[in-house]
Amino acid sequence: MRVAVLQFFSWPQRRIPASTVYERAMQRIEVMDRTGYDAVWLAEHHFSTFSICPSVHLMGMHVADRTTNLRIGMGVSLAATYHPLRLAEEVALLDVLSGGRVNWGAGRGFQRVEFDAFGIPAEQSYARFREHVEVVLAAWTQERIDFHGEFVSYEGLEVLPKPLQAPHPPTWMAATSTEAITWTAGRGLDLMVDPHSTHAQIAAKWELYHRLLAEAGHPVEGRTVPMARLVAVAPTDAEAAAVARAGAEWTLASYVGRPSNTAGATPPSPGSPAAIDPLMPNPMAAADPVQRYVDDVIIWGSPARVVDELERLGEEMHLEYLLAAPLSHQSFELLTDEVLPRL
Repeated sequence: MRVAVLQFFSWPQRRIPASTVYERAMQRIEVMDRTGYDAVWLAEHHFSTFSICPSVHLMGMHVADRTTNLRIGMGVSLAATYHPLRLAEEVALLDVLSGGRVNWGAGRGFQRVEFDAFGIPAEQSYARFREHVEVVLAAWTQERIDFHGEFVSYEGLEVLPKPLQAPHPPTWMAATSTEAITWTAGRGLDLMVDPHSTHAQIAAKWELYHRLLAEAGHPVEGRTVPMARLVAVAPTDAEAAAVARAGAEWTLASYVGRPSNTAGATPPSPGSPAAIDPLMPNPMAAADPVQRYVDDVIIWGSPARVVDELERLGEEMHLEYLLAAPLSHQSFELLTDEVLPRL
């Protein structure tokens, strides 16, 4: 099992200076660089103390400067909100300057406040996201880009620099709904899945994706599907359960549970069944949303229990690439020192 970290930059109650949030994250990333993690994936968010990292590309350059081995993942670039050529340039520049260590993850996003603030009509967000991804890939692989889409059009434009990795950095699409997974598989792109779906939903997404890949005639074998999971590790199961519950409460109160942030707050594309999609995480629909996270979303326990859970989920959820989001500093330390060596 490969293990990476989905790095948030949370700022609870603004108890410390923002600069300290960044420095603590960098200290953790430097530990990751020398302890066998595959990558750090940087989470992009805006207008919320849930995570104060509005530019994963700028942060990625800082990571590149302070690490040697670690791959640097975008987890994710919110492609619908970017000018697509600027996005292509920034990720390619990071790939060159990092020595070819970029993993590009792209996502539409789901926060209504982000679409509104950046002037993106929510009903256009799906189409813009997909078109912008196509522009980025064309900019990286065509000597001069020729592209004519619904929102942008370019003719004979040279986009520089090209990425160091050929033909381009490994690329994943963050897809949560059936519609998004269908597009990702139909396009033959790699999939990454979210930290808020249940384990059973993640398994169903993996199975749907692989079936659709085969039906579309794309290669299926050898696909890496990073699965984002919140992780709470403590010396005892009881202590870890408390960390998991506190993490679930914080996540719901500061991010998922805010009315303007729910997935349903952004209208799906015309004809989309997203509102009733069984693969879509809907934490607030549970009788006890916090307990839903503790029971079915968060991986928690003592180091020994977590190892057992990961082995079980490896079978039940097809978990081969753990994209861990530790819910405490102790969780990260125990994951690093006692769980990772046993995987």
